[in-house]
Amino acid sequence: MDDHHADDLLRRALIEPDDSAAVALRISGLSLSDTLTVVFHGRRDLGTIQTYVAHGGRGRGAAVGADELLRVPCDLDLAEAEDRDEAERLYAEQAAALRDALQGADMVLDIWREPLEDLTGSRVTVDRSVGLTVRLPAHRLMPCALVAPERRLVVTPVCAARPLAAGRPQMGIACAQQDVARVYPLPDDPVRCLEDFFEVAAEHARRTGEQLGRQETSVQRFLELSSDEFGQTG
Repeated sequence: MDDHHADDLLRRALIEPDDSAAVALRISGLSLSDTLTVVFHGRRDLGTIQTYVAHGGRGRGAAVGADELLRVPCDLDLAEAEDRDEAERLYAEQAAALRDALQGADMVLDIWREPLEDLTGSRVTVDRSVGLTVRLPAHRLMPCALVAPERRLVVTPVCAARPLAAGRPQMGIACAQQDVARVYPLPDDPVRCLEDFFEVAAEHARRTGEQLGRQETSVQRFLELSSDEFGQTG
């Protein structure tokens, strides 16, 4: 979501308060993230109650910039509610499912930190930014990632896109390095996963090297054929 779109949403929410609403859920005591705030934002014209996650504890009326919000495609679905009481119950259940998912993912990511440092032989940093420098094969669940700078390796929780009415989000841990990425089940052993990823990355590097070698050889042969004598034939 760019700044212009975020400003437009805010402006329209102020002009049309009956057509827009936002509810915040604070999650504290996390090992790596410390405190997260989940923002559920609903608009009539969007037809969805979209979910965003931001760092820090945001109180009532606090301003949140567009660059601080991570879009998480696990949205509220209150369509089955027949009245306000039922809607409140569904909201509580679905918000709790997302809260539990974020708490679990943060705990697992913290468990990965030591094995990642041991296997890479370098200090691992915690990146709490919304944007990452690598492409992931799935949606991010939270704005928190482990980064091994010397390996240019990023490890972060990811999730599948589905409504919270379906229950706790399907989650995994993504390992990404340049153009190589894999997702592992959340409960898997970090050491096994990292060793597997390093093997996959090494194999990818080997194949890439071979392909580059073939391309260089192909160009060299073409240049040989493109000599003056060859260019004049036919």
